[in-house]
Amino acid sequence: MKRARFTEEQIIGILRENEAGAKAGELARKHGVSEGTIYPWKAKFGGMSVWEAQRLRTL
Repeated sequence: MKRARFTEEQIIGILRENEAGAKAGELARKHGVSEGTIYPWKAKFGGMSVWEAQRLRTL
């Protein structure tokens, strides 16, 4: 099974940068992911806080 490169907390941090006004392309280059990866993360974790993501993982 492939190990996730980013934790939920790191993903939420990246998405917070996006909400603050950074463009997806800039974030992708900065963090070393493809721009297409940002959008599924946004669909899954958008608007979540860190504790909500941790709770989701335990379910």
